[in-house]
Amino acid sequence: MSQVVFYDIELLHNEPDDKVTIDTVFFVHHDGEITVGQPLVSGATVEGTVMRHYRGRKVLVYKMKPKKKTRKKRGHRQEITRLMIDSISMNGTAIAIAETVAEELPVQAVTAEVVAEE
Repeated sequence: MSQVVFYDIELLHNEPDDKVTIDTVFFVHHDGEITVGQPLVSGATVEGTVMRHYRGRKVLVYKMKPKKKTRKKRGHRQEITRLMIDSISMNGTAIAIAETVAEELPVQAVTAEVVAEE
């Protein structure tokens, strides 16, 4: 995840404009330094703001058995939360804050929610 970017992840049960802290971080990249967790990066947190909740595109599932006249058509829409990343911190020190203009290398962190999205 990069700062000042929004991500669409699985539904979080928080109200819009609520602050969310994600502490399940798998990977952090900052100033050319890469930190990979075993399985999680200890002390790394990502703070964000819930922007809104919505439903994704409809996925149609059509099942048919040939020569049996058996047909099923079902649809599914995934519940999605849009999350704006405010800051990324390592061991209590913020390595990326949304208010600053990022002139340095981009900071990225991979969380469990992003992995579940893919």
